[in-house]
Amino acid sequence: MEGKKPLDGRIQIQGSKNAALPILAACMLIPGLCVLNNCPDITDIECMCSLLKSTGAVINTVAADTKTTTQTGNRIEINTCSVRGNRLPERYVSAMRSSVIMMGAMLGRLGEVYVNYPGGCVIGERPIDLHLYGLEKLGAQIWIEGNHIHAYADELKGAVIDFPFSSVGATQNIILAAVTARGTTVIKNAAREPEITELCKFLNRAGACIDYSGTMLKTGRIVIQGVELSKLHGVTYDIISDRIVAGTYLFAALAAGGEITLENIPIRQLDSICDTIKGMGAVIAVDEVRNELAIDASDRDKIVNLSYIQTDVYPDFPTDLQSPLLVAACMAKGKLVVREKIFSSRFRIVEELQRMGAEISIEGDTAVVTGGRELEGRTVIARELRGGAALVIAGLCASGITTVADSGYIRRGYQDIVGDFAGLGAHIRYVD
Repeated sequence: MEGKKPLDGRIQIQGSKNAALPILAACMLIPGLCVLNNCPDITDIECMCSLLKSTGAVINTVAADTKTTTQTGNRIEINTCSVRGNRLPERYVSAMRSSVIMMGAMLGRLGEVYVNYPGGCVIGERPIDLHLYGLEKLGAQIWIEGNHIHAYADELKGAVIDFPFSSVGATQNIILAAVTARGTTVIKNAAREPEITELCKFLNRAGACIDYSGTMLKTGRIVIQGVELSKLHGVTYDIISDRIVAGTYLFAALAAGGEITLENIPIRQLDSICDTIKGMGAVIAVDEVRNELAIDASDRDKIVNLSYIQTDVYPDFPTDLQSPLLVAACMAKGKLVVREKIFSSRFRIVEELQRMGAEISIEGDTAVVTGGRELEGRTVIARELRGGAALVIAGLCASGITTVADSGYIRRGYQDIVGDFAGLGAHIRYVD
């Protein structure tokens, strides 16, 4: 890409990766046909579909017809009537962290699962202790030998599961296992991300009995009344738009300048992001009727850093947007202190940004960014998904040519980041 060109135009936001993956896993529980609309065309979704196929599920993917729908993603049809296999192939499990949530669904459907420890992006310690703790509380027996996990349950039984801290993946795993468990399961300190709500909505529509309403966002409490497997039935469901992709493009406009409008966005999920961006001097206009959001960051003299931001669980500032924030902070005036509370190695992008001329120092879980420095185009390396997307943003801001290597990480979560930015006027292309 060749940088120093402000962004301008409109962009349609893709379906949510973090909502689609657990809902795909939930289809394992439903002995019938489910249809998911607006699934993003990304490699993590391909990987989850491959995991489902390995158990005997039949998957059919149909590309969206953009002439007749505002959705950008695929329609995926999942039929699990013939599911039998309980061993998940290592090549898919090691490629994606989210594969671990298949454990709860497979225990609920088959009563047994063999799986390797999951892989994915290297962004710090991400143990699965809470996943295994919760499944054992529901009655699963778990054996671990080296990198292999074997989980078995004659019958899952409801239990009270009090997580010591909020975990999105562990909450999803326990929801999936508890849906067909005998009795009542209460999850305390459950994750409160919108993707948890979407999973519960989908399962309830398929015949589950999950109470996640009322004060859940305040207390993190979910109550699940187990139902018989035969009570679950196939449904058609629309995947929500991706709040992290929307946030990525908002920070791109904040960093590179210009005016863009995001279409088909989850407006109510972007409060902490919009508060940060407005605090840094950009103008944001929301049209709830059209489900659109516009950002104007064209007056660069007004773009200044806040003094301090820390990542935290929803509804606070998301860790997945910490890297795009760092790039925007490099371009703004003044100094920003960023504390990363979720993942221990999420500053891996800093070395690459420093090579481009950024002034950033790291001490433990805190980064200090001194903005207003000119970035210069370089060949940089994407080392994980969100950091890779942030390096693309840095390239849009830098003088000269920037090349992002190992961009396969970005394809795990962004359907067509190059096409999206090109549509906003960026000089950017794929290379072999």
